[in-house]
Order: sequence, then C-alpha cells, then structure tokens
Amino acid sequence: MQGQDGERDRHGARNGGDRSPEAPDGAAPDGASAGTAAGSPHGAPAGTAAEVPPGTPPGTPDPEPRRGRPRSAAAERAILDAVIALLEAGEPLAGLSIERIARTAGVGKATIYRRWSDKEELFVDVVRDMEPDDPPVSGTEGLADLRVMLESLRTRGLAQRSSALLHNIFAQMKSHPKLWNEYHGTVIAPRRLAMVEAVRRAVAAGELRDDLDVELIDDLFVGPMLVRTVHRPDAPLPDDLADRIITALLQGLAPAARV
Repeated sequence: MQGQDGERDRHGARNGGDRSPEAPDGAAPDGASAGTAAGSPHGAPAGTAAEVPPGTPPGTPDPEPRRGRPRSAAAERAILDAVIALLEAGEPLAGLSIERIARTAGVGKATIYRRWSDKEELFVDVVRDMEPDDPPVSGTEGLADLRVMLESLRTRGLAQRSSALLHNIFAQMKSHPKLWNEYHGTVIAPRRLAMVEAVRRAVAAGELRDDLDVELIDDLFVGPMLVRTVHRPDAPLPDDLADRIITALLQGLAPAARV
C-alpha cells in the first residue's frame, strides 16, 4: 500500500505463492518423502549434491546441490495484506495474533516465523509498507541529500494525514513500548543517522559552519519539519517547505543590516 505506487491489488497479491497452512514455503509437496528435495530427478536430499547419473565420465564435477524452495514474494505480500485487512476491519494491533494473521493470509504460522521473529517485527514492516518509500540519496552530497531527506519527511507527514489507518496505527504503536522501540530502532534511528552523516558531509564541503555540533545542526534542520508534520497536524505542508527551511537556516533569522 505504498503511497507513491497507488492502490495495491490485494486480491491479486493473494492469488499466487505459498497459501497452504499444511505446506508452508520450503515444505515438501504431497507425496514427497521427508528430507527429499521436491522435484529432484534422483531423490537427492535437500541441501546435498544430487546423485551422479550412471555413465558419467570420471572427474566430472558433481551437480549443483539441491536447495530448498526460495521464499515466496507472493506469500510475503499476502501476510502484509492480511495484517492491513484486519486493521482496516477494526482489529487493534494488540489483538492480532500470528494464528489469526496466518489464517487470514492463507499460510502456515511457520511461513510467518520464517520471515519475522515476532509480531513487532512484522508490524514494523507493515508500517514501512504503508509509508512512502525512502528516496535514494547520493551519499556523497551534503545539503542536496539533506533536502531530499527533509522532503521525504514532508511526504510521510502528508501520507499520515491522508490515511486514517496509518494515523491510527502510529497512535497505537506509541502505546506499545516494545513495538515502538522496534520501529524506532529499525526505522527512525537509521533515518536520523543518515541525516547526521549528510550534515557532516555539508560541513566538510564548506556548505555549513564547522564550529557547531553536527547533532545540533541536524536538529535545526529536522525540527521545523517535525513540528509541521507531527505537532501541528493542521499546518500546511507546501511543496517548497524543505527549500524554505534550508534557506531560512542558511540566511539566519537576524534582520538584514541597515545601510
């Protein structure tokens, strides 16, 4: 449900991939013996080299080892969509169980645990899936990368305003410390680190003062955008807001000297 990609076709996402609770991805299909790779022409156990066919010349390299079936992207899509569908139906985050999610997605619990260690990790990926994608940055520019990341913060604020579900999820997350800590550690903290590194590059390039703490400089850039997107939900978020914040900080707030 990416804000930039339009509405997802949830029914289409559930039409393929791993669906059966009795046979999660990686399990052998009906009729295959345990420990045998499905579809192996020689019945080689999964993860081992297949039997060398009769008549193979000596010294011929062994065939590639058979490996388990790769994770199904369709199964992951179905799991994420199942959580979103349950939330849209009014289920609270605290009331969702892995069993309920698996049943709604049409997969086994093992399929979920193979991808996420617990509910908190899964829910964080659901939120990330609903938010606009983080834009790519050069990793070498200073102010230019800062502008891109500030703009991303603005668009995420717009997404929360336009999605009652996303807004509700964030409100619930903050009342569940383990979930909020997981989101902060895996999403917010890396974003903040990326901005601090961009500030360091801007300082090194002579675009910003080098006599201030980089953490303070970062707060000065991010603070106005957070106030607009989080603390003032009724405040406008115009397209040029990131540029206006950067320009105001670079020019300073003191009045121009009178001639």
